[in-house]
Amino acid sequence: MAERVDFWFDPICPFAYATSRWILEVEKVRDIEVHWNVMSLGVLNEDKNPAPTEDEDVLARWIPARTSTAVAVTAPEKLGDFYTAIGYDIHVNGHRDFEAVSRRALVEIGLDESLVDDAKTDKYDGAMRATHEEGISKVGQDVGTPIVAFAGTAFFGPVITRVPTGEAAGKIFDGSVALASYPYFFELKRSRTERPTFD
Repeated sequence: MAERVDFWFDPICPFAYATSRWILEVEKVRDIEVHWNVMSLGVLNEDKNPAPTEDEDVLARWIPARTSTAVAVTAPEKLGDFYTAIGYDIHVNGHRDFEAVSRRALVEIGLDESLVDDAKTDKYDGAMRATHEEGISKVGQDVGTPIVAFAGTAFFGPVITRVPTGEAAGKIFDGSVALASYPYFFELKRSRTERPTFD
């Protein structure tokens, strides 16, 4: 039986999107099954920013995670497809109108775009905060997205800028799990010199 891997994401993060494409490559070469979960950079940073009710730019950045949560609640089997669609539009096509890309992604996967209307409110914020807290509780408050949890361990990242394929993807996964599973390992980091590139 395939091992479950839980993956937490906020759709607006390019590094999370790169890592999500990697974990899908890992699924091809390791016996894992990915389960998608929403976290929110808005929630993570809300003590530093205005509330979405107070600032239109902040609200715009909350819409993709809120829409993802609406999908997770109403059609959970389509959450991965939604993330692929909205992530491609944002990070590959370069579209930054988050309401429009949310609507297009919903239509692309066969869901009603009215879920975005709900995402402009706090209708699903309770569910979003709950899944966000579930992910962040596994790794601590001083990280962001993505979070990957597997076999009783969890880690932030890996943060990558290119998406490895085949056995290269599998080896990075093996190494990440090995490091994260050692209870006294906490951090391995170097400065980023580029943003993610998707070919």
